[in-house]
Amino acid sequence: MSRIGKNPVTVPDGVTPEISGQMVKVKGPKGELSFKVHDDVSVKLEDGQIVLAPKSKSPFARQVWPTCRTRVQNLVTGVTEGYKKDLEIRGVGYRANMQGRTLVLSLGYSHEVNYEVPEGIDVAVEKQTALTITGIDKQKVGQVAAEIRSFRTPEPYKGKGVRYADEYIMMKEGKKK
Repeated sequence: MSRIGKNPVTVPDGVTPEISGQMVKVKGPKGELSFKVHDDVSVKLEDGQIVLAPKSKSPFARQVWPTCRTRVQNLVTGVTEGYKKDLEIRGVGYRANMQGRTLVLSLGYSHEVNYEVPEGIDVAVEKQTALTITGIDKQKVGQVAAEIRSFRTPEPYKGKGVRYADEYIMMKEGKKK
C-alpha cells in the first residue's frame, strides 16, 4: 500500500472542494484551481477530507494513485498559501527589471531578453539581481522559473548566469599552465 496515497488530503477552513466525476475543483482565498484525476483512481469527499484510492489492483493504478493524491494536495496548498521560487542573477552587467507584464533581462547577449509573464504568475524584482516568482499553480510557477533560468544557465567556470537561490553550482578549476 502506498504511504503517500493512503493519506487523505485535509481541507483547511476557507477552502471549498467540489468533486464532480473525476474532476476536482478547489476554491480558496487565493483563487480557484482544478485537476482531472486519472480514470484508474477513485476520488470522494469524506468528513471534510478528500480521499483517493485505486479502482483496481493493476500496477499502473497503484503507481498513478499517489501521484494524483499529491496533485490534489498541491491544489489545496496553492489556493491557501501559494508557491514561490527565488532566482538569483550573477555576472557583471547582468540585471533584470519589470516593464508592465514583461520581464526584461540583460544577460550578456547583444540584445535584451524580453519574457512575457503568463497569467496567474507574478514576478517581483527585489534587486536587479534577485527575482521572486509567485503563484497558486505549482507546475506553472516551476515552469516559469525554469524558462527564465534557461535564458542563461549558470556556467561551471565563473558561475555566471541565472540560478535558483538555493542551487549549488559545481565549479570547475579551469586551464593550468
